Amino acid sequence: MSDKPMNRRRFFREGLFELLKPLDRVVRPIEELAKQVGKLDEMQPRQSRPPVEVKRAPNTVSYSAPSSQGTDDVDDTKHFIRPPGARSEQDFLNICSRCGNCVHACPVNAIQLDYSQSRAGGAPYIDPDSSACVMCDGLSCMSQCPSSALMIVPREEIDIGTAAWNSGLCLRTVTGEPCTLCVDHCPVGTAALEVVDNHVIVHEDHCTGCGACQNNCPTSPKSIVVTPKSQREAEAAR
Repeated sequence: MSDKPMNRRRFFREGLFELLKPLDRVVRPIEELAKQVGKLDEMQPRQSRPPVEVKRAPNTVSYSAPSSQGTDDVDDTKHFIRPPGARSEQDFLNICSRCGNCVHACPVNAIQLDYSQSRAGGAPYIDPDSSACVMCDGLSCMSQCPSSALMIVPREEIDIGTAAWNSGLCLRTVTGEPCTLCVDHCPVGTAALEVVDNHVIVHEDHCTGCGACQNNCPTSPKSIVVTPKSQREAEAAR
């Protein structure tokens, strides 16, 4: 008698299981699909997020035109030797078109032009340490200037700077070596530069400021250096 209730329970349980079998076939794939979708959701942000690239802003150079105020405001570190025939500094900067004709006309590549305008106001200049003006025949740099920033000046009247000798750096006084390189390479000759009593004498009235002496000086720092005309004039006006 005790088996009958158990059989009934088993009967109903097995019957219910048989009834739910079709539903289980449907639910299980859905559950499995939900699990897979959940896994994809977890993986998706890591897989699809692109790497962040940080780019640095490029270096830029800005240029402010030189002040047109008085020479008292002129910074000596901004003075440059200009090509032969150059007008006064401010007029030269205002009139020069930066075309580069004088640069291409120079037979020794002494005239330079910084097209970024970060050096020398973007206008032609001469750096004697790199290459000096040789006062060439014809001085075509002047005639090739289309803006008249460079005026045609007789060779003997060219004035773009003045050389200054420092005895404390010269080999003649430091080591006793009879060096004459600055004098030997001066295109004007002894009229502008000569050795007198073991001293290098600069005749300012005839020195053109070409920089040949500075370029050929073997000492470091240079024992003879050219002061640009604009700097000389600014100092004289103070």
